Amino acid sequence: MFCLFFLCQKSEREVAGVKRKFWNWIKNDVGGEEERTLVLNGEISDETWYGDEVTPALFAKELNAGSGNITVWINSPGGDVFAAAQIYNMLMEYKGDVTVKVDALAASAASVIAMAGTTVLMSPVAMMMIHNPITVAIGDSKEMQKAGEMLNEVKEGIMNAYEIKTGMDRKKISHLMDAESWFNAKKAVELGFADGILHEGEDTEESAEGLMFSRTAVTNSLLTKLVPKKPEAKVPVEQLEKRLQLLSH
Repeated sequence: MFCLFFLCQKSEREVAGVKRKFWNWIKNDVGGEEERTLVLNGEISDETWYGDEVTPALFAKELNAGSGNITVWINSPGGDVFAAAQIYNMLMEYKGDVTVKVDALAASAASVIAMAGTTVLMSPVAMMMIHNPITVAIGDSKEMQKAGEMLNEVKEGIMNAYEIKTGMDRKKISHLMDAESWFNAKKAVELGFADGILHEGEDTEESAEGLMFSRTAVTNSLLTKLVPKKPEAKVPVEQLEKRLQLLSH
């Protein structure tokens, strides 16, 4: 999900100066060299950092606390679009290589962060989802119009990240977002959202087919099945017998 917040309240934990982190850094010493792994697990900023100077600054500080290449593991349904945009920019500006590995799910805002990877790899059982940004707004028709215009601008920004990574036509990207499109690992690679599949080449069964589906298509399919079918036109037995008699003469 993409979440945009017009109104937000600071939680008691924030007021107390304690920040709830939605990320975790893991340091590994491999062959005398330190490797760092960033884990994004769960909702991206369950408490919006829009207008919050502390949380993004803390993320940037931890990101730049070390050097060298990093690995980013993502398993997230999405979240705050502003947080995702800033994390994307920070990872894009990072001097080392960024390898993104999608563990199970990179949906909505999390898929934007994934686009910052120098290399993006997906688990063979992972999914990626892209869709239009959403928000909640209160006000008169002018306020609703402003909210719609802002959503359009946010969508354009999100499309920039997808376009840079995939090289895909913006109209096609827009259509995919309109439909809320889901990709399995192979389809994500085919479309350019990912560069490869984790564990590919190991002794595994034949890889799955590249699949993509949309919420719209699934909904329409279900509605079609729910609509009562018209009874098939049937010919009475008496008429069939008469036709057979005519053919026999």
